[in-house]
Amino acid sequence: MKREQRMRAEVKEHLLTVLIPFWKRLRDEEWGGFYGYMDYDGILDPGAVKGCILNSRITWFFSEAYLLLGDGELRSLARHGYEFLRDHCLDQKEGGIFWSLSYDGTPEDTTKHTYNQAFAVYALSAYYEASGDEEALLLAKELFSLIEGRCRDDAGYLEAFTREFAPESNEKLSENGVLAERTMNTLLHVLEAYTQLYRVSGMPEVKDTLLWILDIFYEKVYNPALHRQEVFFDADYHSILDLHSYGHDIETAWLVDRCLSVLMEPAYTARFAPVTEDLTAEVQKKAFDGHSLANECDRGTVDESRVWWVQAEAVVGFLNGWQKDDTHTDYLAAACDLWDFIRDHVADPREGMEWYWMVRADGSPVEGRPVVEPWKCPYHNGRMCMEVIRRLSAEDDTAG
Repeated sequence: MKREQRMRAEVKEHLLTVLIPFWKRLRDEEWGGFYGYMDYDGILDPGAVKGCILNSRITWFFSEAYLLLGDGELRSLARHGYEFLRDHCLDQKEGGIFWSLSYDGTPEDTTKHTYNQAFAVYALSAYYEASGDEEALLLAKELFSLIEGRCRDDAGYLEAFTREFAPESNEKLSENGVLAERTMNTLLHVLEAYTQLYRVSGMPEVKDTLLWILDIFYEKVYNPALHRQEVFFDADYHSILDLHSYGHDIETAWLVDRCLSVLMEPAYTARFAPVTEDLTAEVQKKAFDGHSLANECDRGTVDESRVWWVQAEAVVGFLNGWQKDDTHTDYLAAACDLWDFIRDHVADPREGMEWYWMVRADGSPVEGRPVVEPWKCPYHNGRMCMEVIRRLSAEDDTAG
């Protein structure tokens, strides 16, 4: 068996026997949605805050898992998440998605963040594809109109707002000691969400907006001299931090390629081909040690932590790079090596657990970080599994 075929088989088993069963158990039958917190020792807090990003991502995960596997229970789980988004996360008075809710579904943090709106669009579009529920598509379209009407200006997307959509400071998507007015991360996930919405709806205004976002990436975010994206910006897209985010760059490479495959605009595909290859090559050169991926380089200092989501995105990103150019067998080998590292070190071997948040470069776990919290969900690792299965199934079909 070829190494990539073995990886595909192992990844599918992992999805079926670890990730899906774990997140099924997070379903809150009493109050709706999915529980918001489990600590490092596997102790669930049923009274914890429920992040709306968390619940959007879990809804997306079960929708996509259903589309891949055809198991009706997965669609039921997606329905459970959808109903919580519709009935609780969505602000019936002011519009848009809250940042977080109390355990019982009442608003806890009423911040409206563009990043959060985007993930709801992503979840609703995936659920519509899985269920055919026109109500979900209508809500996705309404959120698209809200984002475009209230969360952007002529230059790009603004970030954080009050419940009534008055601008406020952007602590939620700022890190590393800076306060950003615009971020690469929000722009990326608006692109991702709109790609899904356009694919299921065919709305021409969504396509036009995707092309506009791609122009911003090319002209403002991608730094060809440094072979990377800038991460945090002021309002005029001046970078405010010397930061190379390896995980975001490899994720951007394949998400932009996915967007281009959906748009089918040859001029944009040709324009971005060297960009996504450059991002992939630079991450391999700077961050990959032959087994796993470092986290980031902040002002010249490399963070050697092996963060769960960074490893997952690198698997897909390197696999994508190889599929675009099959002479890049080094990318295929890197994807397989990363999966081996994940399987042996990042996947938590303790009974009934999922993935560690972070391990050291030698694979030893960093204790204390939660297993579930508003950002820790089955979005990155679940998506990695589904991308590996789909992509390598396609390779098998081609070879056959």
